[in-house]
Amino acid sequence: MPTGDTVHLSTDEQLRAINNVVRHRILGILRDGPATITQLAEKLGVAKGSSSYHVRLLEKAGLVEVVSTRRVRGVVERYYARTSRGISLPDPAPGEPDIVMRHALADLEAAPPGPRLAWLQHVRISQSTYEEFARRLVALSEELRATADPDEPTANLMVAFYRPQDTR
Repeated sequence: MPTGDTVHLSTDEQLRAINNVVRHRILGILRDGPATITQLAEKLGVAKGSSSYHVRLLEKAGLVEVVSTRRVRGVVERYYARTSRGISLPDPAPGEPDIVMRHALADLEAAPPGPRLAWLQHVRISQSTYEEFARRLVALSEELRATADPDEPTANLMVAFYRPQDTR
């Protein structure tokens, strides 16, 4: 199981490892507990070799590790888990893509049909209103996290509240 609260990504190797939607999804699957290469491949709908390649990159970057092994028909099965509960990325440089939001958008686009909330809203607000709303969003997110139940299906929350480049 995860060994720490948050790993702070800083090396090029770590950033390259996280900059791939398949590896992002592997980390998502491992959030629920350890899995083998075969189990990951089945859940992702990819070849076992592809799953193995992506896990090796994540392992090399220190984001996953072998937590147990089991011998099955003469072969050693390795169970991988995340090395931390959370991952912290540096803010993207101006003009660079936001990896977290790109992956979240890819997950949203790949989600099965069903109820969801997704919209974009433009407003002109004061700095104090901006700060208060941001504080309330964080509190609401923490409230949602507190209701988490490992026996229930996963739901993702993606929030981007920012001031765009002024076009006036």
